[in-house]
Amino acid sequence: MTTTEFNLNSKAVIVGLTDTGEQIPAASGRISTQPGTALEILELSKDAEKNANLISKVTRSGHTSTIEHTVFNLAFQNVSVLVEQFVIEFRLASFTVKSRRYVDFGELGYFIPKFESKSVQDKYLEHMNYLYEEYRQFIDAGIPKEDARFILPYSLYSNFYCTLNARELVNMLYAMIYGRGSSFPELKNLGLSLYEQAKKLTPGIFTDFETRRPDVQDVPRFSYKRDDSLVESEEAVELLNYTPDASKCVARAALIESLGLPTAQIENIISDEKECAKIIKEVINSKRQRPLEAVTFTFRINNVSLSCLTHFARHRIQSIGIPSLTLTNRRRFILPETIVKKPELLERYKTAFQKTADLYDNLKEQGISDGLLAYIQLSGNTVDFVTTINGRELLLFMKLRSCNRAQWEIRDFAVDMLKKLRKADPTIFNFYGPSCYVNKCTEGAMTCGQAAEIKKTFKEL
Repeated sequence: MTTTEFNLNSKAVIVGLTDTGEQIPAASGRISTQPGTALEILELSKDAEKNANLISKVTRSGHTSTIEHTVFNLAFQNVSVLVEQFVIEFRLASFTVKSRRYVDFGELGYFIPKFESKSVQDKYLEHMNYLYEEYRQFIDAGIPKEDARFILPYSLYSNFYCTLNARELVNMLYAMIYGRGSSFPELKNLGLSLYEQAKKLTPGIFTDFETRRPDVQDVPRFSYKRDDSLVESEEAVELLNYTPDASKCVARAALIESLGLPTAQIENIISDEKECAKIIKEVINSKRQRPLEAVTFTFRINNVSLSCLTHFARHRIQSIGIPSLTLTNRRRFILPETIVKKPELLERYKTAFQKTADLYDNLKEQGISDGLLAYIQLSGNTVDFVTTINGRELLLFMKLRSCNRAQWEIRDFAVDMLKKLRKADPTIFNFYGPSCYVNKCTEGAMTCGQAAEIKKTFKEL
């Protein structure tokens, strides 16, 4: 498929597909029950109609892993950042997003929902234009793009690529068309468009898609427990739970995998804290770091801006629970230092959030649906979320996010997380920090040039 084969004004397009199409999923359905080598069976799997029928039969029986062999490349063009946030939560996919840290979004536009009332539509347009004008003036006043972006609304246009296998695409489309995304007209329409494209390209995979949709609700419902009067936590990071004796778990897993020693002998070795630390360091310095996956840590992260939330969500090897964007408190927001230092801009910044919250309240009272009101919030509004991460992904997270090159908000969270991890298990986490601390700087020409100072700082953290 090439760029000449689709409408360049389309919002969501399948721009690439595995060149074998449905052949390998069909061959996968045959290989476990038929004689022949993998290539011989693949050679026999060239009849598109037979392949489609077989794939439909196999997936109906619950063997949906077979369709993971077909991979789609998607391009999302000028969709709202709300769509970006929704899609990026599907963690069995790869994403590359236009950065709001480096790109000026002042002229890139925003999504306009279809309101039934012209007066409501006019209020929406007026407010969005006001926010974008403020953003442009903040940039002109010397505010960095990564801080000015906090007053961009959640209607702002996003552009990104997504690559995922057919099984995850099916899950995504069910969520967009019938599940939690269906209350957002933009998401539902994008889902329907992608479904029509996918059905033409891979008819076997999408046979009976409508009739085989899940018959359970997409997310649990706890709204009856909601209480906005409760006092919020003062801690930015809370370590809620973690694997006990984490360092011994990692060392034990490493010795079993590498040496196969009897458990009693391993317990004797790892009872020595220095020996345990040596084993962990050896694991960290190797390419095969799977023993670190033996331990997990659950965090509650508080008052994270919606902009920063996307940085967290991009780490796919985690179990992350992100609240619905319909529940955001529009009166909670982040205050960047660059704006705090300029009193005249600070007042305008606060006013932008105040006006947005007031407009939201006004339109909600008029009965406008949550699916449309979700765009009337700002990138600097804050939420809380919970995530569980294993030790291996935490190593990558810290190497990237505690680095001086990281965006300042997520860096502050990363350093706070690391402090709490070191208290919980210093034997492991004394080795964790930015790349230059763990091994060597990986930023190349973009290095901050302060490796010696950073190593000292994180050694004493």
